[in-house]
Amino acid sequence: MRKQDLLRLYDQEMRVEMTYPHVRREETEHIVRHVSLSDEPGTVLFSRLSEANAEELIAREIEYFSSLQQSFEWKLFDYDQPANLLERLQAHGFTAGEEEALLVMDVEQAEDMRSRSIPPEIRQITNSAGIDDIMQLEEQVWGSANPELAARLKKDLAEDPEHLLVYAAYSGDQAVSAAWMYLHEGTSFGSLWGGSTLPDFRNKGYYTALVAVRVQAAYERGYPLLMVDASPMSRPILEKKGFEFLAYTYPCFFEYK
Repeated sequence: MRKQDLLRLYDQEMRVEMTYPHVRREETEHIVRHVSLSDEPGTVLFSRLSEANAEELIAREIEYFSSLQQSFEWKLFDYDQPANLLERLQAHGFTAGEEEALLVMDVEQAEDMRSRSIPPEIRQITNSAGIDDIMQLEEQVWGSANPELAARLKKDLAEDPEHLLVYAAYSGDQAVSAAWMYLHEGTSFGSLWGGSTLPDFRNKGYYTALVAVRVQAAYERGYPLLMVDASPMSRPILEKKGFEFLAYTYPCFFEYK
């Protein structure tokens, strides 16, 4: 599939039509927003702005989420219009996070990943205890706890284990590398998350094995495309495994005070 066709499909399925658990999807003429029904921030997932209306509509979204007393993220893509939308959001008080690369893999063409043997150290996580193991790993790698992520993974795994697949590499009873995948029902896409590995266990093939096990699971369940928002460090590794670069993304946060 050509890059522009992939982008159109991604926009339609993952930005315009997408609804996640625990949110209320709202669509206007110019905006698709997700209002959080939990303690997490809301999201502007898609926008159709122009030079003429951008300032008014940005201010309107700030006013709307503030009326709900809710912080929110504006998920910005480098092809969104107007071309200076990032600068406009920052001028309105948004804080832009680290630039990420939207990468997509055609699972059918990823023969190396689909045929790769998965080592016995890789286990599928199916309960809260396994999530706790992963959170200990994440805290060691990143130096801080993430209770919000832990709660979300436990809740999603309990409520919808068919569409959240979690894996970890173990050394004895310790999780030393971990990653997970959401399969987005009604779309062509699965999304990859995580990928942290303890320093002493890097360069042992666990990262590649965790990519491969998720590619194989997506293929078995009939999802033809995988996507990931990749950091600058992860991007070249994933491109070598068959992912294609589509666009840069910028998480822009507005904090309600």
